Amino acid sequence: MKKILLLGAGGFVGSHLTIELLKRGGFSLTALDLTHEKLDEGLRRAAQFEIEDTRAEDTSGAINRMVSNIQYVVLDILASEQEAELKSLISEHDTIVNLVAVCNPALYVSDPIYTFDVGFRANLKVFDICAELDKRLIQFSTSEVYGKSPSIYVKDQAFHFNEEESDLIMGPINRHRWIYATGKQLLERIIHAYGIKHDFRYSVIRPFNYIGEMIDYLPSQKEGSPRVFSHFMDALLNSRPMKLVNGGHQKRCYTYIKDATEAHVRIIEREEACDKEIFNVGTNDNETSIRNFAYRMREIYDQEFRLEGQELSPIVDVSGKEFYGEGYDDIDRRLLDNSK
Repeated sequence: MKKILLLGAGGFVGSHLTIELLKRGGFSLTALDLTHEKLDEGLRRAAQFEIEDTRAEDTSGAINRMVSNIQYVVLDILASEQEAELKSLISEHDTIVNLVAVCNPALYVSDPIYTFDVGFRANLKVFDICAELDKRLIQFSTSEVYGKSPSIYVKDQAFHFNEEESDLIMGPINRHRWIYATGKQLLERIIHAYGIKHDFRYSVIRPFNYIGEMIDYLPSQKEGSPRVFSHFMDALLNSRPMKLVNGGHQKRCYTYIKDATEAHVRIIEREEACDKEIFNVGTNDNETSIRNFAYRMREIYDQEFRLEGQELSPIVDVSGKEFYGEGYDDIDRRLLDNSK
């Protein structure tokens, strides 16, 4: 049975991947994170799905079947005093799946040093241990490594980001929004170089705007600034303004998390075919502007969920500085080449 260590297993992408691997079976899993609240909730949901599929009689039995091949570890990979424990865990597993990241544009601007510490320093530590122990690494990166689309210079042309050929265009140094992307990009360059020089075994995944259940917390329930879907949903639930940063003209291609997870599992399973490869994971089929996204969400909420007498949220424009703070910048468009 292949032993897999998932770092950051309690996050949005990690919890879905962990649950899917458990449902498929054939893996011995260790799920590591600072907290496993999302993972616990995901296991409960997955068990409920199993009950519905098999007409099982009790939830506890379904959960017990799923968790028999998983153990939880609460550990901070940034903490130097826990490095020996991290190295020991990595040594005991065949494949290391590293999902550790800060997916929060507001934090890139307000605390760029922490963003770099988590996105690069912590991830580099994991890579160094994997390289030393000759462990296969599945490294989750980001579509933000591509930076800005060349369409900002050549108007009315659609550019599709390709893993091997596309240039990576970042904003100026004083726009700290780019520290997350440049940290991830530098990590990819190091991993790629080690693959050539030392035959290091790796696969890199660049996600393109995943969306789905358990995506984030709501800003009204927890301090911080999550992804756009959660901001809009929070506004709708509480009849507050849906805020469009810089008019919401940025375009994104959204990918359902279940589809993305299928791709992640295939990359894990097909070690030889996926060795030393970088993968865009996403689809161009549903590209939309953030403005259109807001109006579509509001329309669905109005038709399906709005309570009688509840005020419908207004949609308003705000500046990037007002919403995120000084140093914010944005990516105008993200179309991907997903032929691989």
